[in-house]
Amino acid sequence: MTKYTPPYEITNNILDLIASIMKKIGKLDNYKDLDKMPILRRNNRIHSIHSSLAIEENSLSFKEVKDIIDGKIVIGDQKEIQEVKNAYNAYKMMKEVNPYSLKDLKKIHGIITFLTVKDSGNFRTHNEGVFDGDKCIHVCPKPEMVNDLMEQLFNWMKENKDKVHPLILSSVFHYEFVFIHPFSDGNGRTVRLWQNILLANWENIFEYVPIESQIKEYQEEYYFVINECNIKGDATSFIEFMLKMIDEVLNNLIESTSILTNHISTYVKKLLDVMEEDTNMSAKELMAKLGLKSRKSFRDNYLNPAIENGLIKLSFPDKPTSKNQTYYKN
Repeated sequence: MTKYTPPYEITNNILDLIASIMKKIGKLDNYKDLDKMPILRRNNRIHSIHSSLAIEENSLSFKEVKDIIDGKIVIGDQKEIQEVKNAYNAYKMMKEVNPYSLKDLKKIHGIITFLTVKDSGNFRTHNEGVFDGDKCIHVCPKPEMVNDLMEQLFNWMKENKDKVHPLILSSVFHYEFVFIHPFSDGNGRTVRLWQNILLANWENIFEYVPIESQIKEYQEEYYFVINECNIKGDATSFIEFMLKMIDEVLNNLIESTSILTNHISTYVKKLLDVMEEDTNMSAKELMAKLGLKSRKSFRDNYLNPAIENGLIKLSFPDKPTSKNQTYYKN
């Protein structure tokens, strides 16, 4: 087997983005915020799953994805529902797989595409192309080349994991994987998760950083940059794009966690911990979850400060004392 080195350049932009990302990781590490916020971590994971599936045209809403993960009955396309279950099972295994094992990659693909793809967990055996409408914009390597190309890619990662910065290495892997297109289906979902696995192996915080949500926001640019790199024959532009996504999502995460750590009381933190996104709850339900009996204490110490800080919204803001009033996280 020939030795392969993916082509890319280290630009000033890449170095600046790495410096920015490292600074933000340091801030989050100092706060230890995600360790204190199980619901935030869980919701971030659901955002990752929902966004990655939505990029592949899964039509289920965030709430529907959340309900499926919570074991609730959701009426919808059965294949799309199965995709949610599969993705959740795959993301739960992030810390159990070896990011430099081709065998584990196939295992994760098998979980992601369980019951939805005929050759789940196996490389494709037919030609593939990427189309923009009726125009083929990328002819993927022939199927008989796929196994060797993937082995070369994994060998490169193993040989360079202590030499190439993980932010660069994971982004190069992402692009090269997309270029090879090793599976008949589920490539996008698999590679986005695998980049997170590579990053979480380096810094634990990435287990709950929803990079996929940021990619979804820039989905058109995501595909444009991939095509641009295909034409140029190197991954430089894609590395810059992915680092920009990571930098921005970390910035969003810092903003959301710093509110909780610096501007609100322990009482409000406890209230937010028992609430879930996209779920309305009454004062009685919230008090029961908190184990409180005094309505005055609940309002003075928990509810009102959360509302004043804009962390909780009223379902009927024009009727704050309505007997049907419920509350939800902003």
